[in-house]
Amino acid sequence: MSTSERLIESTRELLWERGYVGTSPKAIQQRAGAGQGSMYHHFSGKPDLALAAIRRTAEEMRAKAEEQFSGPGTALERISAYLLRERDVLRGCPVGRLTQDPDVVADPALRAPVDETFAWVRSRLAELLTEGCERGELDAALDPEATASTVVAVLQGGYVLARAAGSSEPYEQAVQGVLGLLRQQAR
Repeated sequence: MSTSERLIESTRELLWERGYVGTSPKAIQQRAGAGQGSMYHHFSGKPDLALAAIRRTAEEMRAKAEEQFSGPGTALERISAYLLRERDVLRGCPVGRLTQDPDVVADPALRAPVDETFAWVRSRLAELLTEGCERGELDAALDPEATASTVVAVLQGGYVLARAAGSSEPYEQAVQGVLGLLRQQAR
């Protein structure tokens, strides 16, 4: 792995563990096994490196989600696969956690890939829900956009509840709850 790749991967890990505020250039360099000169040779500074790491994490999150969204089955089966896939619940969502970081939220460049990722997930879920309504799999009165936002909010809230409890049980309950509500819309 190249030095720039080690720096990006180390930054991704540290952002997930500590957030932007808690991630120092020195910690990144130590984890990556890279010197200060190497870091500044590849990136103009911590914000530039963090942006590369956030973009990579966002791309990976979208790719994983798309595996379920474009898989086989009905719209509800694909949404269920997305919600039920294995996750490191107690670590939280690597993208969602960034919304709690004041420096990320205050910086339009750092916030952009976070916002774009959540907009993409909501859009893809809304597309699946629309498809389900059009195919007669789901109640035609269902509002795909509002329901997609609800699904994302429940998922992110489930992470928060699980971390607060130190247990994945609240997350699992939240996912089962939203799936139960979605099943009630099935035809």
